[in-house]
Amino acid sequence: MKKLSWFNKFVYGFNIILIVLTILAYVLPFLAPKAFPLLSVLTLILPLFLILNALFFIYWLLQLKRQLILSGIILLLGITFINKFYKFSSNEVAKEEKDFTVMSYNVRLFNLFEWINDDAIGNNILTFINENNPDILCIQEYSENAHVDLRVYKHKAVFMEGKKIKTGQAIFSKFPIINQGNLQIKDVGNNITFADIKKGKDTIRVYNIHLQSIKISPDVNEISENVETINQKKSQQVFGRIRDAFKKQEQQAELLVNHKKECHYPIIIAGDMNNSAFSYVYRSIKGNLNDSFEEAGKGFGQTYNFKYYPARIDYIFADKRMKVKSFKYFPEFENSDHFPIMARLSFVE
Repeated sequence: MKKLSWFNKFVYGFNIILIVLTILAYVLPFLAPKAFPLLSVLTLILPLFLILNALFFIYWLLQLKRQLILSGIILLLGITFINKFYKFSSNEVAKEEKDFTVMSYNVRLFNLFEWINDDAIGNNILTFINENNPDILCIQEYSENAHVDLRVYKHKAVFMEGKKIKTGQAIFSKFPIINQGNLQIKDVGNNITFADIKKGKDTIRVYNIHLQSIKISPDVNEISENVETINQKKSQQVFGRIRDAFKKQEQQAELLVNHKKECHYPIIIAGDMNNSAFSYVYRSIKGNLNDSFEEAGKGFGQTYNFKYYPARIDYIFADKRMKVKSFKYFPEFENSDHFPIMARLSFVE
């Protein structure tokens, strides 16, 4: 430190703080949120930590300072996280007749309450689904009150709650559904549903997940305004919501993990996790399944319309007994606060 100028000493201090926070973010996916609920927030911004560490590494490299070593080590340790955030190539495999497709989409009630000033949203979503023609369709925030006609699917498993406006989740399938159910936890928002789907001689267990929301606005400007006003009460409310949401997500994840242990069919888990790929909840639910984005996706894989940050909180996980042949996300299709995702799969012979 003696050879550093006073300015570089100041910079290095921030560098050390960032390194400590990054290490914590690396460890947190292995720790239950109920033990450290507020610290778990760090997993949401781990990609930002990696980018900042890279900038510090470049800064010290340009000056030929040995301080680059720490940032370099942190980046090397974070290599395993990079594919969860950005894929440089897609590894897409050619289509075959035996393949089948799975789509997951949080439709936000088909814009029933007109969050978007466009009366055609419901029809737009229906047209999109028909054009992409998935064999299995998992919808979160589904509502029959929107009168979107999905009768092209002969088989469905729909679970909804509410009095005047019923909302919930739905699994639509071109293949027969032989069993269905839901894993609703009392006093926990959203739900996990499942359907056993018969495809030829095979039976697939499909879970449609919609975990507890952390209820953060997709408009980053609103967050900036709250920070600028330094409103302590608002900050406490935001962190309180995130803390409680992470605890409830952990409950839902534990229920799902225990439930799928009893299933001997090949499993697909699709839906809105409301959490990042660097979280404990992601690690628990994914287990030994394949993340379709990591297997065959490309780019950031953004699934949530959060300004200036490519958030990936919707997933399709596939059993090891299946091969992920392609994965697509549709950031240009802005008819909900989420973007649809679709994977093409086949059974490993």
